[in-house]
Amino acid sequence: MAKYLVETYYTCSFKVNHYLDNLNENELSKLEQREDGKFEIIDVKLDNRKTKNLDKINEKASDNNSQIAENLKNDLINKKNNKFNKQNLINKMSDGIGKRFSMPDRRKGYIQKASVGDHKVYLHTGEYEDGKIGEIFIDTSKEGELVKALMNNFAIAISLGLQYGVPLDEFVNAFVDTKFEPSGKVYGNDRILSATSILDYIFRELAISYLNREDLAHTPSIGTQDKNLEKINEETDSEDQKQILKIVKDITSKGFVRSNYKKKLVDLSDIRINLKGKK
Repeated sequence: MAKYLVETYYTCSFKVNHYLDNLNENELSKLEQREDGKFEIIDVKLDNRKTKNLDKINEKASDNNSQIAENLKNDLINKKNNKFNKQNLINKMSDGIGKRFSMPDRRKGYIQKASVGDHKVYLHTGEYEDGKIGEIFIDTSKEGELVKALMNNFAIAISLGLQYGVPLDEFVNAFVDTKFEPSGKVYGNDRILSATSILDYIFRELAISYLNREDLAHTPSIGTQDKNLEKINEETDSEDQKQILKIVKDITSKGFVRSNYKKKLVDLSDIRINLKGKK
């Protein structure tokens, strides 16, 4: 097998002779297509010559082929894994689709009364055992039967969405800042001072209470303190305090205390005494 390749480049000058019966533009335009011309070489010049090592070319080609084969192999493996992962994801989604997580018969929650403009709004919430919101009810005053029925059915739709796994974030992003009457100043809520609509007020309240969305509040939390200090306090809590806090979380509405169990519930001496009595 040859080891080297020699490439020689030439420049060739030649002419083509055509013999015509008639001389006109039509005949001249067809000269390039005619095959009866006679070629005559005028001059041939050597322009350049290049040599190549075939061993290196073959080695490089072999490396390229190996790399291509490896890439193809990896692509096939990735596609197989992706297909497997996609199938797992589809299976997991299929398992969750259409499954409703019903609320417990006896459940925690809270009622918030407030006024948006001159209209009173009562917001009722229901929670799962872990404190996650699962239902809402909305009562209003100074509204006709049609509006009350619409608000009631709207609350049912939101509750069903929550129980079928729709994140509260999605509802908050959809309804906060919606604008319609009644709107204006809010009275009776310590964190919200104004609202552009009843829905804007309701989902601001839910976001603050259940999602710690302080960016949607108009006033700072009364119990707010430095996060580093909170971390130190958690680390220095005794076993009794941790056990008390667990009991408080089990019996207290997460939305009512807005996730701030330590800051809202201070006097727990009776529980502490009972715990010590059981030891």
